Amino acid sequence: MDHDAILSRLCGLGAPSGFEGPASRAAAELLRPLADEVTVDRMGSVLALRRCGREGAKRLLLDAHLDEIGFVVTGHEEGYLKFASLGGVDPRMLPDRELTVLTDPPLAGVVACLPPHVQTREDMDKSIPIRELCLDVGLSQEEAERRVPVGTPAVFRGGCFPLGQELICGKSLDDRACFAALLGALELLKDRRLDVDLYVLGSVCEEVDSTGAVTAAYGVVPDLCAAVDVTHGDSPDAPKEKTFPLGKGPVIGVGPNCTRWMEQRMRRKAEELGMAVQTEVMAGHSGTNGWPLQVSREGVATAVLSLPLRYMHTPIEVISRRDLEDLARLLAAFVEGIGEEAESR
Repeated sequence: MDHDAILSRLCGLGAPSGFEGPASRAAAELLRPLADEVTVDRMGSVLALRRCGREGAKRLLLDAHLDEIGFVVTGHEEGYLKFASLGGVDPRMLPDRELTVLTDPPLAGVVACLPPHVQTREDMDKSIPIRELCLDVGLSQEEAERRVPVGTPAVFRGGCFPLGQELICGKSLDDRACFAALLGALELLKDRRLDVDLYVLGSVCEEVDSTGAVTAAYGVVPDLCAAVDVTHGDSPDAPKEKTFPLGKGPVIGVGPNCTRWMEQRMRRKAEELGMAVQTEVMAGHSGTNGWPLQVSREGVATAVLSLPLRYMHTPIEVISRRDLEDLARLLAAFVEGIGEEAESR
């Protein structure tokens, strides 16, 4: 599977939490050749089903979210736009950032900033709250109110691009890179016999409250699930004990959000593939959709599998191609034959 082409397509779309329509439509189109049935639910999450043909088969749900962090316009001030964040945005990096305002057609905008010449030393050392920032879209007050109504969403400008030989850089790789891995796993499983009904979910609203995963799982009623999301990649200033090097393999979650036999199966399959993997101890909330999926209805056996990613929640997130490909391979191996093991639990 051409992951570069898929990521270029998905990451080039503006689809923040609550406004995922463009990403949902693209995801559904990418899933259709790989599944028996593809639907979009009331929340906007995309759900694909590949049936195994066995009556009473276990249901396995694989989830990766489609939404990205973003912004929403809250008002107008002398032609500038006031805005709030959708999801976790660090206000320190916003001044002078380029955004795309999702009007029809989209508008380019820049977050207003003061040049250093007119700032005091105290100004330069402090973070400006988002409520005090403005977005400049080059319009008068009248035009801004007409063309950009309150409630209009915005995202970081750009898509993704190669960074050196092995890495990919861009916006919304959290979590569309993991959705690309789900597509890769489905392609690897295309001609293989399954012993579970396999559901693949592109969920919405993970960055704000995980409602897409919550509602989809309530409808599917899975017996097993795996939440596939990014985790913190290494960088020069990041604590080594909380980050994972890129290019060293997918990261398997261990902790109360991770059913032990599923975590062990994931590790065993990696060993059979001769694949390097890493381990993330999740002592509490995993910070992924795995947490709400685990407690859907009467409870679901859950695994959490992660892709190392640098500079999370910025427009320059970075992943390794090798990790992405290995993630798809590991997921495919994990799925094949899982029904037999699940029956014995």
